[in-house]
Amino acid sequence: MEQQKNNTIADKIWDFLSSVKLAIVIFALISLTSIIGTILEQKGDPERNLEILTRLFGKFLAPTLFTVSEKLGFMDMYHSWWFTGLLVLFSVNLVICSLDRLPRIWKLVHEPIGPLPEENLRKFVISREITIKGKPDTVKDTVASALRKARFHAGEVQEEKDWMFYAQRGKYSRLGVFITHFSILIILIGAMIGIRFGFKGYLNLPEGDVSNVALSGTDREVPFGFEIRCDNFNVDFYGRSDMPKEYRSWLTVIKNGREILRKSIAVNDPLTYEGITFYQSSYGIVPGSLGQGIFVFNTISRDGKSTTVNPRLGESFQVSGTALTAKIIDFSPALRIDEHGHAATYANQMSNPAVFIEFSEGGKNPFSGWILKRHPETWQLPDGSRVEFIDYWGVEFTGLQVRKDPGVWVVYFGCISMSLGLFIAFFMSHRRLWIKVVEEKNTSRVIIGATANKNRAAFERKIDKILSILGKQQEGGK
Repeated sequence: MEQQKNNTIADKIWDFLSSVKLAIVIFALISLTSIIGTILEQKGDPERNLEILTRLFGKFLAPTLFTVSEKLGFMDMYHSWWFTGLLVLFSVNLVICSLDRLPRIWKLVHEPIGPLPEENLRKFVISREITIKGKPDTVKDTVASALRKARFHAGEVQEEKDWMFYAQRGKYSRLGVFITHFSILIILIGAMIGIRFGFKGYLNLPEGDVSNVALSGTDREVPFGFEIRCDNFNVDFYGRSDMPKEYRSWLTVIKNGREILRKSIAVNDPLTYEGITFYQSSYGIVPGSLGQGIFVFNTISRDGKSTTVNPRLGESFQVSGTALTAKIIDFSPALRIDEHGHAATYANQMSNPAVFIEFSEGGKNPFSGWILKRHPETWQLPDGSRVEFIDYWGVEFTGLQVRKDPGVWVVYFGCISMSLGLFIAFFMSHRRLWIKVVEEKNTSRVIIGATANKNRAAFERKIDKILSILGKQQEGGK
């Protein structure tokens, strides 16, 4: 009695965990909480999340919702115990659902197909009949040929004067749903591996600097196991506007004191080394660095002689092939000259970098003016020589998003498996077909019965195609 009671409880638990309704509820909870986790910045600045809640729900509700969200773990949802619990429960539900239904499906897959009585063929949902001239011994060859053209490899058996054909296709397509279940589990496992053993961080790396750590969302230092150096950074703009067209960083990977890898990265073109990927994310000026950088000028004389010079702010350099001495007086990262001819800086970004240079020759100052990096027409000097403003190096940083996800290949495998499972589940079906050729005087009656576990309309078109082939071959035989 006690054992029967225990079995009953176990059956109820099994039925609960194998319920499709449970799967729908869990999936809805995961989707809903994921939306909340997308709106709130994970491991983000509390003030930023409070601002988001204020914008959505107003100043009165925002503080309360922030406190509740923080206690429930929505600020770091994907590492919370309850979200992990939902994923585990969803996985258990998938496994038990699959185990509960697999024996019955497996039996159908391996159930042998054989001859059936004539009256059974007429009971099928898909049932057709056609009369063909000729004896069954002759007509059977026509039927066999039509089945081959329809890509059915049929078995055949003689029943006195009659003939029976039977065939099936796509019996393993019934397992497509289990492949999909398996792929979901693989994706979840890959995601959990990424959450447990991977990280997401950021790194603001100035030009010329080296770092071996990134900062996670909690400003915790995460080591790489190697060093990354920013050799250079550059921004291209759309025409004369201040809208960035592309920003690119030149990075070098250093390990054990040796340069291992060099690569220029841009948005959607990252660098990956030892499973850690560096994405181009942002950029900016290093605070307090504007007077500390190195200018890169290319000076060209009237006769084409050129020299590259690297002075600093306040230093002087010689213009190639001339007696001109140039002294750097001032610098602006974003220069604007108003209608009165007054120069002013309008942004704290390298939007329109310009340098004010004073030229002298033989102790005299013949001319001076602003040279703008993005305006080559300002590079031309009155005496015919040129000072090309190439770069102001060492004052900008590249903002890198750093990510390590050891489970990503597991997720990719799961996605490929899911695509295969969904294709099988939606576009393939288990089709079974029986054809009996019955003698009637000088003709033969062909009776067709068929079943399909899904997409019956497509299978009916296939049956009609077989009938069409039989009709055409009958006409050809006249």
